[in-house]
Amino acid sequence: MVEFTIVLPLFCMLLLGIAQLGIVWNNYIQVTDAVRAGARKGAVSRTASNPDQATVDAVRSSAANLDQSQLTVDPPSQYGATWAPGSNIKVCAHYPYSINLIAVVVSAGSLDSCTTERVE
Repeated sequence: MVEFTIVLPLFCMLLLGIAQLGIVWNNYIQVTDAVRAGARKGAVSRTASNPDQATVDAVRSSAANLDQSQLTVDPPSQYGATWAPGSNIKVCAHYPYSINLIAVVVSAGSLDSCTTERVE
């Protein structure tokens, strides 16, 4: 019983840490995929009335499982996109994360992802 009492809290903290890390990893994969989808939409939307907004909308719709109020998307015009055929556009997104173990923040920061695509 004594050994079980000593090991159980450590084991529970380890399991909670693994679960939190899995959630952060899932969010990072979603942000990365959303940025890729947005950059692809931007690459084919140069003739749209507002290609920046089309790009941002594509990122947000692809990241539907994330909290949209915390997702920050940098439009391609922020990085000097010219929307000329053959030029590059860059799309970036940022999403906050925190890893908590028993009400103590172990790690916190921002999940950042950028993708560059050539305009068609």
